[in-house]
Amino acid sequence: MIRKHSATLHGHRTSFSLEDEFWMELKAIAAARHISLAALIAEIDDQRAADSNLSSALRVYVLNWLKAN
Repeated sequence: MIRKHSATLHGHRTSFSLEDEFWMELKAIAAARHISLAALIAEIDDQRAADSNLSSALRVYVLNWLKAN
């Protein structure tokens, strides 16, 4: 199921939609890296292309992490 999530990135509130499976993997990645989920989302947001959306960037990050590990 796709759910809407919210986060504060650099002092601004933003929302994104993710499937539960991607959300659970993001949380696991943050734990594996010993960083907060908010810090991981901010890092991904900082690295994404200006013309891409955050939801897609999060999914691609999860995919790349799983392929690499």
